[in-house]
Amino acid sequence: MAATPENPTPAAARRKTGRHRGEGQWAVGHFTPLNGNEQFKKDDDGLNVRTRIETVYSKQGFDSIDPNDLRGRMRWWGLYTQRKQGLDGTKTGVLEPEELDDEYFMLRVRIDGGRLTTDQLRVIGEISEEFARGTADITDRQNVQFHWIRIEDVPEIWNRLETVGLSTTEACGDTPRVILGSPVAGIAADEIIDGTPAIDEIQRRIVGNKDFSNLPRKFKSAVSGSPQLDVAHEINDIAFVGVRHPEHGPGFDVWVGGGLSTNPKLGVRLGTWVSLDEVPDVYEGVISIFRDYGYRRLRNRARLKFLVADWGPEKFRQVLEDEYLQRKLTDGPAPEQPAGQWRDHMGVHRQNDGLYYIGFAPRVGRVDGATLTKIAGLAEQHGSGRLRTTADQKMILLDIEEDRIESAVSALEALDLRVNPTPFRRGTMACTGIEFCKLAIVETKARGASLIDELERRIPEFDEPLTININGCPNACARIQVADIGLKGQLVLDDEGNRVEGYQVHLGGALGLEAGFGRKVRGLKVTAAELPDYVERVLKRFQAEREDGERFATWTARASEESLS
Repeated sequence: MAATPENPTPAAARRKTGRHRGEGQWAVGHFTPLNGNEQFKKDDDGLNVRTRIETVYSKQGFDSIDPNDLRGRMRWWGLYTQRKQGLDGTKTGVLEPEELDDEYFMLRVRIDGGRLTTDQLRVIGEISEEFARGTADITDRQNVQFHWIRIEDVPEIWNRLETVGLSTTEACGDTPRVILGSPVAGIAADEIIDGTPAIDEIQRRIVGNKDFSNLPRKFKSAVSGSPQLDVAHEINDIAFVGVRHPEHGPGFDVWVGGGLSTNPKLGVRLGTWVSLDEVPDVYEGVISIFRDYGYRRLRNRARLKFLVADWGPEKFRQVLEDEYLQRKLTDGPAPEQPAGQWRDHMGVHRQNDGLYYIGFAPRVGRVDGATLTKIAGLAEQHGSGRLRTTADQKMILLDIEEDRIESAVSALEALDLRVNPTPFRRGTMACTGIEFCKLAIVETKARGASLIDELERRIPEFDEPLTININGCPNACARIQVADIGLKGQLVLDDEGNRVEGYQVHLGGALGLEAGFGRKVRGLKVTAAELPDYVERVLKRFQAEREDGERFATWTARASEESLS
């Protein structure tokens, strides 16, 4: 496909007027930046900031950083300023950016497909210990995030990561973010097709390519050939889901336009079947549509989901075929409903080669560098040196001999990494929260960890699949709308009328082929202090009122407001 110049001249067929001309769409000839973000991207590509980090900012220190680099282009290399310590949720959205900024950074390491070697994990652990005060969170995008990073240390961190084949390139920013992949790609006994070659080819073509480094906003993607639908395909900008075509065999069903945040939308099927070899071309076509036709006027409408909602899947597919691929795609079937309600691959499972993989759960994705180094050692001692991160803030050891399973499980459990976790440990996720995030209003990680402990103590007999997702603000990084219990952080009034940390509650959301957004009960908010009592109360009512085999999400859809309050 043709490269896009700095101020691209669209083909005559695309130069048409319409009601979205004022949205800043390049494909209708509107290149004038309509907001500050579009202006700084036009002034200089975000990828170029690396040179300034290496030659100027890392040598002259934090105060030397240009504001458009600090709060803009540095994201193209995975760097965000973290929240200044001691600022509570009342300051979020009130203080100016320079008042919220600390002189330290979050640094995100992209791990496409969630694939790691023990050498890579050991380097991540060492960086955590040496440069990040031990921090290393596993995200629900299969990445690892450090905190407390000094600008002076960034070039050395990059050098160590890149020596073992890791990168922070476009881990943030208005860019093609990490490509989610099935964490058991290539090894699962029930796999439909291994999407790994497609992920590698997309990464080779797209990541770090200036033809795709100025998008309207972030672009999230996923490729999985697992019948377990294990990459949250419904909430990505583009997702490829493994299916079997009755004539052409294994391939992928294509979904576009998913995303959450404050205006959530589920992705829609294009109704196409694409082969493994076709996946990179279709990805490139869809990201090119986003680049050329995406809305650039308002940041809160600059995601692909708004364009898909306005066009509909039929027009989107037509534009993809006619203007970008120059060929028709094959019609194809939808994926089948997966067996079981868990999609996270926890526990011990047989691989397609007779070996075993072991999925294990930290608490809400929070680990530390020393623990990651120990996990790397375990993987070397018990397997082949391969590991994976998951889209549920968890990890997997690969290639374990049957007679080494017991030893591996014992070693993981000794590190408080549960192979057979309770539903509460297994199903609770949390975003970064107010500890480090400038957008957050409330605490999340510590709150999630303590909630797990309380529920395990109070309801030890509870054994139903359950997801509890905790978010520090309305932006839904932890997928609150699609959780059984979604908790959106905000300030609420306690019984004495004081503003305290709390949560708006969403109930009964789900992913999968029965995907849907959670129910909001009118006026239902809980303080952080009340949270364990509230969740215990609702789960006990579910146990008392449910019908045989009824899922929590199904029960919440019919339950009375009294039962849910």
